[in-house]
Amino acid sequence: MVLDPTYPTINEDDFLECDWKEFYGNVKEAEPPNAPEPRGKPVDLRLFVDSSHADCKRTRRSRTGFFIFLNMAPIVWLSKKQATVETAVFGAEFVAMKQGMETCRGLRYKLRMMGVELSGPTRIYGDNMSVIHNTQRPESTLKKKSNSICYHAIRESVAMGESLTAHISTHLNPGDLATKVIPGGQKRDFLVSLVLYYVADDNS
Repeated sequence: MVLDPTYPTINEDDFLECDWKEFYGNVKEAEPPNAPEPRGKPVDLRLFVDSSHADCKRTRRSRTGFFIFLNMAPIVWLSKKQATVETAVFGAEFVAMKQGMETCRGLRYKLRMMGVELSGPTRIYGDNMSVIHNTQRPESTLKKKSNSICYHAIRESVAMGESLTAHISTHLNPGDLATKVIPGGQKRDFLVSLVLYYVADDNS
């Protein structure tokens, strides 16, 4: 595995920062109190997440898929059937995002304990506009109790400055590779190129 240390191009206009105090108070990200002094350049964490709704024909459980990048290097990836049966795409996407966010939370803690500085919140990209809308705007509401745990877990992560969310087109989301079979062609080649690099030259 080759670690690409170059910084990604991040469009900050895609991420909204709001005042969440009315809903969650003065919440702050939990940082290790005994972490060493950071050295070297800070790093970016990005999460690309997706789900396929009810794709298991036997149980109708959805599939979670995500890739986590440290700068331009993929360091964690997952493709796994969800533990619950979600009746809507909205719920399946929130379950997937919560699992990816919690994985990033553990990574952020470990990086700090290793003396690696983080440049800011984890940037989370998802291709479901309803999910992104509910995690970017404090005034949005959710009445369905079965989805409320994932819903508030993500929103509170945004409120504490640990994460920020943004929409990404499904055609540009590498998380698609971890949730569904994509036929060979231009789209598949493009998504694979976001994750894999050819490091050997033509003479090797």
